[in-house]
Amino acid sequence: MPDIAADRLERLTAAIFAGAGSSAEEAATVARHLISANLVGHDSHGVLNIPVYIERIRAGHIVPGAPFELLRDDATTTVVDGHWGFGYTVTNRALDITLDKARRHGTAATTILRQGHIGRLGDYTIRGAQAGMLTFLTADSGRGPKKVAPYGGREPRLGTNPISIGVPSATEAPFCLDMATSAAAAGKLKVAQARGEQVPEHWLVDADGNPSGDPTAADNGGALQPLGGPEGFKGFGLSAMVEIMAGILPGLGFGVEPSGRHNDGCFLFCVKVDALRPLDTFRNEIKDFADYLNATRPARGFQQVYHPGQIEHQRMQQRLRDGIPVEDKTWQALLGLCAQYGVAPAE
Repeated sequence: MPDIAADRLERLTAAIFAGAGSSAEEAATVARHLISANLVGHDSHGVLNIPVYIERIRAGHIVPGAPFELLRDDATTTVVDGHWGFGYTVTNRALDITLDKARRHGTAATTILRQGHIGRLGDYTIRGAQAGMLTFLTADSGRGPKKVAPYGGREPRLGTNPISIGVPSATEAPFCLDMATSAAAAGKLKVAQARGEQVPEHWLVDADGNPSGDPTAADNGGALQPLGGPEGFKGFGLSAMVEIMAGILPGLGFGVEPSGRHNDGCFLFCVKVDALRPLDTFRNEIKDFADYLNATRPARGFQQVYHPGQIEHQRMQQRLRDGIPVEDKTWQALLGLCAQYGVAPAE
């Protein structure tokens, strides 16, 4: 499994998507998000997805350069139709609009429909937090293929339905929650498959409803389980709420659409901290809170207590220094795409 320098991998990724029909700006945006996911250790949302996106472009499920349409544009609310464009470009534009409205009015909310995969949610909520906003984002696969069973079930009825919250802070690492409401992100199963590894049995049930460590179980009649293990009803409850906010509220509905087109619906909400209390005071208090959490004595088997977002920041520093590990299978697929699009995978 080679370790590839982040800047090299980002250039290669952008060149592949430019070859597949994206503008230079769009290709750079997609590449930046994918490499960012790898850098923080969320390999499930990184370059592993490039061959999948290329397949979706060829099938017409992702449309490079698609129109960006405002279906509703009021003082504090927005509804965006991405017309099946890359989720990265659509959601970034929607975030810009939402931040601008929140600056002027204190809060703003946006829903998004008909766009491709938006990747790691934390990229957006961290950007919102850096702009002085409490930023909340949820995503749902609309009526695309499902991977997650409701609590007590063995049939997939829900997406992995992630939630992210970014908080303005004076900490070195972003203070950010970014989590799936399932036992694991679906992409983590792809990572395990690419590496020939098993996964924890509490992540999945097979087609007969039995716990399974086989990462292909969800592709063969089984399903991911909701977050929480024996208390999975909590993850299921969160997942159902995300389905409502990011699926039903934008107008995507629920269930599965027969064509299998992936469709990341989103609900985005920003709150201007300065509208409630001085921003610098709040940011410094969040740092004090993070320090308070970090000072907790670790339990047996742990070296340190981290605040949300801190481990990802540390991993990013390490991978910027040492390179990003890319599975052999994924690297060979990327080299194959380079050959197709005339991209030189320069050292």
